[in-house]
Amino acid sequence: MTRSAFDYVDGILHAEDVSAVSLAEQFGTPLYVYSRAALTATWNAYAGACAGRRASVHVAVKANSNLAVLNVFARLGAGFDIVSGGELARVLAAGGKAENTVFSGVGKQAGEMRDALAAGVKCFNVESIPELDRLNTVAGEMGKKAPVSLRVNPDVDAKTHPYISTGLKSNKFGVAFEDARATYRAAAAMANLEVVGIDCHIGSQITEVAPYLDAIDKLLDLVEQIEQDGVTIRHIDVGGGLGITYDDETPPEIGMFVRTVLDRIEARGHGHREVYFEPGRSLVGNAGVLLTRLEFLKPGADKNFAIVDAAMTDLARPAMYEAYHAIDPVVKRDVPAQVYDVVGPVCESGDWLGRERLLAVEPGDLLAIRSAGAYGFVMSSNYNTRARAAEVMVDGTQAHVVRAREEVQQLFAGEAILPE
Repeated sequence: MTRSAFDYVDGILHAEDVSAVSLAEQFGTPLYVYSRAALTATWNAYAGACAGRRASVHVAVKANSNLAVLNVFARLGAGFDIVSGGELARVLAAGGKAENTVFSGVGKQAGEMRDALAAGVKCFNVESIPELDRLNTVAGEMGKKAPVSLRVNPDVDAKTHPYISTGLKSNKFGVAFEDARATYRAAAAMANLEVVGIDCHIGSQITEVAPYLDAIDKLLDLVEQIEQDGVTIRHIDVGGGLGITYDDETPPEIGMFVRTVLDRIEARGHGHREVYFEPGRSLVGNAGVLLTRLEFLKPGADKNFAIVDAAMTDLARPAMYEAYHAIDPVVKRDVPAQVYDVVGPVCESGDWLGRERLLAVEPGDLLAIRSAGAYGFVMSSNYNTRARAAEVMVDGTQAHVVRAREEVQQLFAGEAILPE
């Protein structure tokens, strides 16, 4: 393909070689559409930059956990980064390998730890001494030694939205930088743990390399101190968080980002350690769109509304973060354009998908909400008893349903009323 994964052909938006109009007609709306070619291209950008270096890539499952999406990456040789036992089950079901999976997250339950140890995960990224204690106990009960890495909070400002900043002192994540050395000594003293690495993650939708380099420099200083205490660090996990273009952002190119990080680590004399990258959004974000149908055009005194069949239940990011997603007509029409707020049918004033968008549309038209491959379906809900959207993967000229649309009856199938 010489054009992008989602582009216009004769005035009609296509996903690879399939018309978005035909997708909506066949599978209904709202509809998530993913491009296998786009997923493969972003993976190759990471993998290519890591080739020949001591570096590996672990896909952040939380960004998009659809089995088909995970399977595309598993077939390409990806590792995975999980934050729950449920995500581990998804990785295994999608063909991923436990021994190439890193278990992150601030609140791991004992049962999740047992399942991960039984499966043989690569490493636990641990975020507190109480979590170390719990993991040590669970591993001891199972007669195992758990591989651990501490997630250290470097107190670096990622210059991103407060809700997706994770590396400041005020965030819930990680071990405080000033406590990390002592925490490593404590971990090394626990009989059922094996310290193997160090981890940090400073935030999401980061569009500059500088915050990463600041965090890495602090992390490497700490590694040198930790090893003075007799604790060996075999790998450095630099986390994920690289941003994508939603509107006018200009994040660094993936290959350049990876090479810059690896070059800094090698220049500091730590090239003998393996480096883990944990991308999510930058792998899947622009590999997906959300198709929605325009139900009504509603003029108002202060603003005009384009009411669509998708809602905050389908795409939560605008309501949650005031996030911007480009919104384009699927079919380019020669009709007068007006400025609309694009809103959904949910009974909340916060149910909006785009504000003040200039659109040339008529009722019944299809709209494509761009950059919906990350934190889209995975954050969807059944509020207002709304069935969740279907998901489709396009592969060249073929379209495959990779998650069937929910039926309303499924939403309360597990509920019961009181007896008479």
